[in-house]
Amino acid sequence: MQKIFRPSPKSFKNTFCVFQEMPIKEIEGLVVQYASKSGSSYYYTKVGMYRLSNHWGRLANSKWRLEPLEPESESKFKLGFAPWTSFYPDNALDELYYIEMNYVKNTVNYQHRNNPDYDKKAILRTSFETTKKIKQIRNLLNLTSWAKYFEYDDLDLLRKEIIDELIFTNKTLEEIKRELA
Repeated sequence: MQKIFRPSPKSFKNTFCVFQEMPIKEIEGLVVQYASKSGSSYYYTKVGMYRLSNHWGRLANSKWRLEPLEPESESKFKLGFAPWTSFYPDNALDELYYIEMNYVKNTVNYQHRNNPDYDKKAILRTSFETTKKIKQIRNLLNLTSWAKYFEYDDLDLLRKEIIDELIFTNKTLEEIKRELA
């Protein structure tokens, strides 16, 4: 009989991880190795973890995000997979995060500095500073009232200019707006 691979539960504390959504059939034949009080099920393999859950984001003392399938699945319960190498340390003090903007989908998210795709151009920030900047960016994307103070021909171009400054510099939103006004 093959020995069941089971990592220490403490190895997930204070971690950041991005899971990729998978079809439910991926866990056929696997045995639930841990079921949380909140209803999430965990399946461990030698290469990574599957998590079946109806809630993602901040989890107790960790930040785990799910990147959805395209097209997005209808189910409330979603299965995510992450290789063990994708679990990065998290804390409130260090500058661990950078902001990533997708102008095609008009979405903004944060990534960890240990992400192999990090090109070292975006400014690293603490989780609190990152959350604050993301909120500002989402307001810029979803609202238009702020734009009445600017002369512009293309609102999307103005948004991009401000957002890029927020991501790639340490300037405050107020400083950026003052420079562009």
